[in-house]
Order: sequence, then structure tokens, then C-alpha cells
Amino acid sequence: MIDTLLFNSIWILPLLTTLICIPIGVHHSEAIKRIHLGSAFVVLGIALYLTIKTFLLANTAINSTGSTFSLNFVTQFSWWKTIGAEYFVGADALTLLMVLLTAIVVFTGMLVSWSIQGNTKIFFALIQILGTSIYGVFMSFDLFLFFIFYEMEALCMYLMIGGFGSGNKDYGAKKLTLTLALGSSMVLAALFGIYVESGIDSWNLLKLGDVVLPMSLQMWAFPLLFMGFAVSGSLFPFHFWSPDGHSAAPTAVSMLAAGVMMKMGPYACLRVAIFLMPEAARIYLPYIVYLLIFNVLLSGFIAIRHKDLKYITAYSSISHLGLIFLGLAAMTPLAFRGAVLQMLSHGFLTALFFATIGMIYSRTHTRDITLMGGLMKKVPFIGVGFVIAGFACLGLPGLSGFIAEATIFIGSFQNESSMMRIVTILAVLSITVTAIYVLQTANRMLHGKITQPAFETLQDANFKEKATIIILALSLFVFGLFPNGISEWIDTSILPIYTHLIR
Repeated sequence: MIDTLLFNSIWILPLLTTLICIPIGVHHSEAIKRIHLGSAFVVLGIALYLTIKTFLLANTAINSTGSTFSLNFVTQFSWWKTIGAEYFVGADALTLLMVLLTAIVVFTGMLVSWSIQGNTKIFFALIQILGTSIYGVFMSFDLFLFFIFYEMEALCMYLMIGGFGSGNKDYGAKKLTLTLALGSSMVLAALFGIYVESGIDSWNLLKLGDVVLPMSLQMWAFPLLFMGFAVSGSLFPFHFWSPDGHSAAPTAVSMLAAGVMMKMGPYACLRVAIFLMPEAARIYLPYIVYLLIFNVLLSGFIAIRHKDLKYITAYSSISHLGLIFLGLAAMTPLAFRGAVLQMLSHGFLTALFFATIGMIYSRTHTRDITLMGGLMKKVPFIGVGFVIAGFACLGLPGLSGFIAEATIFIGSFQNESSMMRIVTILAVLSITVTAIYVLQTANRMLHGKITQPAFETLQDANFKEKATIIILALSLFVFGLFPNGISEWIDTSILPIYTHLIR
């Protein structure tokens, strides 16, 4: 019972913290930041505790709902009886790992935002609300509740980029919001169709999973639902919001957007679209492979041409998100496992990337790598953090990127489709492209002579920034060095979906 309450508090506590801080005056910004940071630390502690406990007791997980999923910490009651909507949250391995990823990124995002300019009261409140929306997406097993949380994040992103961003922030915020709104409208249309055609007057994901939806529905609802979710995952041709959005966003927002929010798309594709409409998935997913040529290969070449650190990282994210969708399109258990591992790995590494980029920008006031040089001499701790993220990005053994990408490639090769194997080979070759832009960027930025006299006085990372780098880097090493137990645990969430797929 206590653990169930703790699980529900993960998304409730950030909202309560925001409400508690409302009466506090803006001039008490330091106290407000400490309250929010303390709240994020408590949520992180709860997420870590529940994840470790459930992982250690995975063999005794209770199937509280009578479904094929083994859910823990289930809370379920009717809250809008007229349309059959429920408050239904629960956790399996996939949920807990994504919640833990979110909690880590939210906490470290607050650490690097300590000196944010502007109204810190509003900024930290928006981080908390954004965190709530993301937690809710991963925890919800009622599709109506899921969609409410799914919509909240777009509004928060717009307010945070438009209010606290840099550069062409209005354009970036509008472009991101309009694109995500397009995806949400596609999702909503498909969900309405599923609700009506299922005949059970319920949004319960597990109940809907027991219904064989008519093919007349699946043939239009699946591509609409899958591509609607894929918008937030920057699947081609809906990738264009990401570079401009990231370039204008504050550091914490970039960390959350690339590290967690972009994973909501492939997560929902796997958890909802493929699970509910497996027959249509088998028809359409082979065609998704053609779109991935841009994601896994061409976006890497675009990254090589850019000089702005955030644009380079944004196109790198598009490429790595393509690997996640490659795992989903392959439709094998090993590829599904690899897709989840890549969600986690890319979440940590891209959060570390954007965190270190934000630290560098706050000191140099530029993101142009041609104007940098010799930074490793002045900010070695930040430089090492950037290099670790880069090594994880190109799949160096010992880090999470190697485990995730290798699993995807092997799982994709298990699919006997010629096109699938061609795209998989291209994806493997894209590692070379990744190595070029990662090493090129690190070399120009960190090594050589110091190009600007002002850089001579740069200060290395402070305590909060060092803590951010250590936490994120340690996460990359943990997932890279100890993959066995985590991989097997992930399978408990993957196999029910795969069983549906081959039914």
C-alpha cells in the first residue's frame, strides 16, 4: 500500500510543490529553487527505490489486472463514468525505467538551471509541470488519461521556450508547438475511432488489448496513430521541429525534450499502437523502414555540416531516434528490447550533451565550434563530460550506446526482409558518420589553441554542474557495464506486446 502511494506521488508531488511555492514572493528565488530541487530529489529517490525493489522482486510481480502485463502499484478507479474514463496507473519494467530516466533528467535539469535568467519562480514551476506530464504519460494505462498528460507537455514546452529561450525563440516555440499539435490531433482522431469501434465503452489499454479491432478501423487508425506519436520522436518527415526547437530552448528544456519527451513517441508507438492494432502493424511497419533512411543516415551528414553545437546534437538525436524506430519496425523481440535500451541510452547521453553545451554556452556566449578551441585546458571537467556523451553516442563499448545499438542491429537482422537488412546495414555504416561529427566537434571545441582572449579566464564546472555530469555519466556506464539483468527485465514488458503482434 505504501509503495502504491509512493508511486502515485511521483506525478503528484511536482504539482504540490508548484502550489506550495505560489505564495512565496519572487524575491525569495533562492528558497523557491531549493524547494523545487528538494522535491525533484525526493521524486528521484522514490523512482530509484521503486525501480530497484521491483527489479529485485521481478519474479514475484503480481498481475493485478488480469491482463498479460504484470503490473505493480496499480491504482484504478472511475473518474468520468459517462465515457468510461478511469484513473488507471501502474508500473511494469518499461514504465519504471522511463520514469527513472525522467526523474534523473528533471533533477539534473534543475541543477544546471540554477543561474537561469528571468522569473525563476515560473521557470522552475514549468519544469515541475513538464515533469508531471511526462511521468503521467509513462504511468497511465487509460488512454484518455494518457492523452491529457501527453498534451500537457506541448504547452509547457511552448511557454518555456517562448519565455526563457534564446535566439529566434518565438519561431522555435511556435514551430515546435504547431508540429506537436498536428501529431496530437492525429493521435486523438485515431483514439476516438478505437474507442467507438471497440464496442466496450472503455479507454482501458488492457481491456482494449483483448479486443480484436476490425481491420476497416486498423487500416486507417494505425498509420494515423503511429505517425501521430512519431511526430514527437522526430521520425521523417516530421523531424523539422527538433533542430529549431532545441536551438532556442533553455538548457533544461533541451535536456528534457531530447532526453525524455522525444522518447514518448516511440514509447507510445510500442505500448499503444502496435499493442492495440497488431494486424495493421504487420502490414505498415515494413514501409516505415523506408522513412528511416533519412533518420539513420542522412541526418548524420547534415550534422557534419553544422557548426552550432545544439543543431549538431539535434540532428544526432534525429539519427538515434531513427535507430529506435528501426527496432520497432523490425518486429522481433530482440529488436524491441534494443529499442527500449536505446530510449534509455539516448535519454542519458543527450541529456549530458545538452547539459555540457549549456555550461559551455553560459561561459563562452557562443555555440559556434569554429569560434572555440582549447577549452579542455580551461574547463576540463565539462570537456570530459562532453567527450563521455560523445563516446556513448558513437557506441563505444563499456557505455550504454554500444549495448543498445548492438541489440537493435542483431534484432533487425533477424527480420528476413531484404529492405530491413539493407537499412540495418546502412544504420551500422552510419556509425562512421556519427564518429566523424562527434570527433570533429570535440576536436575543434576542446583541443588546439585558445582562440578567444576572453576564454583565458573561463571557470570550470561548479559543484552543481559537476554533480549533473557525474550523475548522467554514471548512468551511461551502469547501463553499459551491467546490461544482463536490465535487458531480461525489459523482456517482461516486451513479450506481451510481441505476443499480441504475432497472434
